[in-house]
Amino acid sequence: MYLPVAVAKQQQISDAINAVVAELAPAVQRINYEIAPDWDGRWAIFFRVLLSDEASSQSQLRDIAPNIVRRMSDKLDLPNLGLFPYFDFRSQSEQMAINEPAWA
Repeated sequence: MYLPVAVAKQQQISDAINAVVAELAPAVQRINYEIAPDWDGRWAIFFRVLLSDEASSQSQLRDIAPNIVRRMSDKLDLPNLGLFPYFDFRSQSEQMAINEPAWA
């Protein structure tokens, strides 16, 4: 079974995530990720971005979401890692209500 190069570069991914969270805090509370095949069978990285409630307001989300995607793309060369990126955003309030472990 083929595994993407990124599996061996998880420390690089974690370092990039930590840098982006530090740059964009307090709007960005946490970014978790998972490397897995997507619905089409391509290897992908699924970013779960936990935002402050203020940052997830509709007016601010329009600015912060593309900024997060751009910063992560700047820090990681995802095509060379063999991954297609997906970003999902959730507010702290949503996570408290849903309490999904993958977002913790």
